[in-house]
Order: sequence, then structure tokens, then C-alpha cells
Amino acid sequence: MARSLNKVMLIGNLTRDPEMRYTPQGAAVCTFGVATNRNWTTDAGEKKEDVEFHNVVAWNKLAEICSQLLKKGRKVYVEGRLSTRSWQGTDGAQKQRTEVVITDMVILDRKMDDGGEPGSEIEIPDSVVEEPQEEKKTAKKSKTAPKEEEKTEEVNDEDIPF
Repeated sequence: MARSLNKVMLIGNLTRDPEMRYTPQGAAVCTFGVATNRNWTTDAGEKKEDVEFHNVVAWNKLAEICSQLLKKGRKVYVEGRLSTRSWQGTDGAQKQRTEVVITDMVILDRKMDDGGEPGSEIEIPDSVVEEPQEEKKTAKKSKTAPKEEEKTEEVNDEDIPF
């Protein structure tokens, strides 16, 4: 039996503010960048550092949460899968981009404007994580089902128990 695994886990800092868009079907899409650092010492004792930049994509409710809570410089943990897409550019050249499509996100620092100490975590519940394909399939099957009202709840620093 052949097995495969496509899983990515990153801890890093946002390189830019999230960009929120919506597909023609109304699905929310949020894109942002995360930088990860790697430090090592050479055999000669010289300290080196390498930085990798990752393109991150969130869908649906997770996209809306990322758009509201994340800002450039924040430290986050993201988990998801690698996805490579190709398209033809306006100049006719074939273009390609590899992205991390996330299914989970945890903020690892406090809000930047409150001046608090780093280390506070805000975890996103599994109930808000949805794959875009699953939503489309569910929507097609339940056209006759009544539409549930979407409830949004704001979370303040005082509401977090740690």
C-alpha cells in the first residue's frame, strides 16, 4: 500500500499585513507572508543565519479570522499543506507559485498595540477550519436546507484566561 503525506508546520513572523479577498462564489481568501529563521555555527566558529519566506493562504472563516487578528510582525504558528498552482502571465510566460494552504493558526504573541509580553496564545477552534472544496460540495447538497445565521463573537484580551 502506497502512502503519502503533505503537511507543513511553521512558526515565524508575518512579513506583511494580510490581504483579504473574496472569490466570485463568495468564499473568503486571506493571503500573507511568514518568515522563518535558521541559525547555525560553521566549523570555523562563524555564526550564520538563513531566512525563508513562505506564502500562506487561508480560506473561509479562518481567512476572516486571520484578516482581523494578524498584522505585520506578529509571531504565528500555522499548519496546513503545500499547494503549487500554475497560470499564464500577461506576458504569455508560464508562472508557478507554491503556497502553504493552512487549516490551523495560533497567534504566539500578544496584540502589538497593548505592549504586553510575548507568549500569549490564541488558538483557533477546529470548527472554523473549512476546506474550500468541502464547502462547495456541502452547499450543493443542502440547497433546500434553511440557512443558519452566522454568529460572530469578538474576543478581548480580558476574555482570555491566561
